[in-house]
Amino acid sequence: MYLTLFIIVLINVTKQTKAETQDQCSILNIQDDDTRLNFTEMAIKNGYKCEEHDVITKDGYILKMFHIPGNVSRPVLLMHGFLDSADSYILRGNRSLAGHLADSGYDVWVGNSRGNRYSRRHLHLNPDADIAFWDYSVHEYGSYDLPAVIDFILEKTNQSQINYIGHSEGTTMMYVMGAHKRKYNEKIKLFVALAPVCYLHKSMSPLPALLKTVLFVNRFLINVVHEILSYNSLAKKMIDLVCSDDVFSYTVCIEWFLFSGTGSDAEEFEPSFLPTVIGHLPAGTSNKNMNHFAQISNRKQFAQYDYGCLENLKRYGSFVPPRYNLKNVNMKVALFVSRNDKFATLENVKLLTDQLPNVVHKHVMEQKQWNHIDFTWGKHAYKYLYPKVSGILDKYN
Repeated sequence: MYLTLFIIVLINVTKQTKAETQDQCSILNIQDDDTRLNFTEMAIKNGYKCEEHDVITKDGYILKMFHIPGNVSRPVLLMHGFLDSADSYILRGNRSLAGHLADSGYDVWVGNSRGNRYSRRHLHLNPDADIAFWDYSVHEYGSYDLPAVIDFILEKTNQSQINYIGHSEGTTMMYVMGAHKRKYNEKIKLFVALAPVCYLHKSMSPLPALLKTVLFVNRFLINVVHEILSYNSLAKKMIDLVCSDDVFSYTVCIEWFLFSGTGSDAEEFEPSFLPTVIGHLPAGTSNKNMNHFAQISNRKQFAQYDYGCLENLKRYGSFVPPRYNLKNVNMKVALFVSRNDKFATLENVKLLTDQLPNVVHKHVMEQKQWNHIDFTWGKHAYKYLYPKVSGILDKYN
């Protein structure tokens, strides 16, 4: 998210407070505003049964996963983007992707990456006291989080494969997993990539320049600042204050900042939707994760984390971090892209597509203004996009 990245550069130090998560389904006050409801409460409000599950990774992280039960023979996992959470897949209620898939008979599972508002827990590490908790990036998402979540779903549904839908960073972690944990390619029936993010250096937005600034700032702060933009941080409170629900806030927070980074589409992100979004974002991540994306953009390579020459030599056996071999990502992939996406530009996606060996479908959105965030937040995504997503899923199920 460009808005939150912009604030990181200005602040880059946030005061963290203990994250609040709910381990059991909440008792819902139907009058509650969507800005204050968690995933479970929003699902129940819109007529869906919702379960909450804790998934433990091999390195001890406790990940919260939400489940809207359906046909167990058709499980589908949804993963969110950078600084986001499962909430993005339910923010539009029954017109959200989670609701659409549930109504289409799929067994819907919605995950949360380590460190966000729902997954800020560990068997042994305290996120408020132990620096080691924040020693992760998108590499760990693909190497630990996704395998744990996928295996959990397969066990619960007694299936051998699942469908996977990722948005933005939710696609990046799947490329990491497919390249790094090759046996998991066989466990994915179809990978639907919405606004796929792998390469970033051909972005149209200020993102490449901003990420270069991140790299420069983190030369001094990477060992000092570990968590960024947590759901209960000072920076989050500042965003809440600035981005209220009046017209001026929409102009500043959305038209000036967000749209300049993602692409402008006021028809799909209306002013009345702003409070709902701000009520759930940002959801937090590690500074190392942000730094990893900055490295990918700056080096123009989709590669593992760069620790510096000497540490790279110890970890990787070479002075430079190894690239992820996208030829290993041989699961079936369906790509959904747009012309007005300033992150996942057509040029960036072409670099990715040329290396993926099993792209079975590629769709460019017909709407000229469709942008990076419309894939999950778009007001009319239920009409323009989601039938196409469920259609390609049906074809391979």
